[in-house]
Amino acid sequence: MEKIVEFATNGRLVFSVLVAMSVIATIWSIGATFLQGDTLAKRMKSVANERERIRARERAAAKADGGGLRQQPKQYMKNVVDRFSLSTWLNTDDAKLRLASAGYRGPQAEVAFLFFRLVAPIAFALFAVFYLVVLDDSDWPLLTKSGIVIFATYLGVKAPELFISNTITKRQESMRIAFPDALDLMLICVESGMSVDHAFRKVGQEIGVRSAALAEEFALATAELSYLPDRRQAFQNLTARTGLESVKQISTVLIQAEKYGTPLGRALRVTAQESRDMRMAEAERKAAALPPKLTVPMIIFFLPVLMVVVMAPAIIQVMSQSW
Repeated sequence: MEKIVEFATNGRLVFSVLVAMSVIATIWSIGATFLQGDTLAKRMKSVANERERIRARERAAAKADGGGLRQQPKQYMKNVVDRFSLSTWLNTDDAKLRLASAGYRGPQAEVAFLFFRLVAPIAFALFAVFYLVVLDDSDWPLLTKSGIVIFATYLGVKAPELFISNTITKRQESMRIAFPDALDLMLICVESGMSVDHAFRKVGQEIGVRSAALAEEFALATAELSYLPDRRQAFQNLTARTGLESVKQISTVLIQAEKYGTPLGRALRVTAQESRDMRMAEAERKAAALPPKLTVPMIIFFLPVLMVVVMAPAIIQVMSQSW
């Protein structure tokens, strides 16, 4: 105990110990920075490697499932299309553009569309005849049955077009929701010094979480920017495939920037804000249209039940008193 007290009261010794501890702590702090290494770079590298492994796995799965932007036509469909020359009398002028807008590209899409435009009316007509002759036991006149068969055939003619139109609508809705976020990402890429090509490629990689259709369109636009001699044609093709007004606006901005060298940052920021305002206005329009749409279901389904709940006790009491 006396030695401890003597040590604590010896100022020179205490000062020497504190100086030694400070020197050791300083050496340790400086040396640890060199021994520790760049952990951030290691973490970023591991994240990048993991993302590449995920993308490779997804591409392998898509290839195993027969996916991809372009597929080879099935042989039996191609034989039917070539035998009956369907491309000359069933094809429409804007069929390829509509198929591309629906996400179906390559010869397989066109061949399948022509094949189903031929097969669907025949299938609908045969089903109507089978139902009226075999399953239906009503005594409808022959004229009525003929009208039903003709109507079924007409539905078969319109069925492929209705399917394509419905697919285009769903795809455009998905792209319309995700496009403002894509513009924000593009704005960040452009302001960080990336070119338009690299910005398209980066946004296409990142926006796939929100909209796979928009990511696919950005990937196609990146490819077209790489090999088309006129870059303006790539932007115009993007507008034609998507069919969105906001995409048309940003394509015009990019074309003007390519031609006149105007700055992209402010234009992208304004266009992104306008796209968000349009998306909010569309949501408000749908919300405002909801009460009129709910009026008829409420009258048909809710009002009778409410009347039964309100009137049932009184009716039961009256009936019990009358008994």
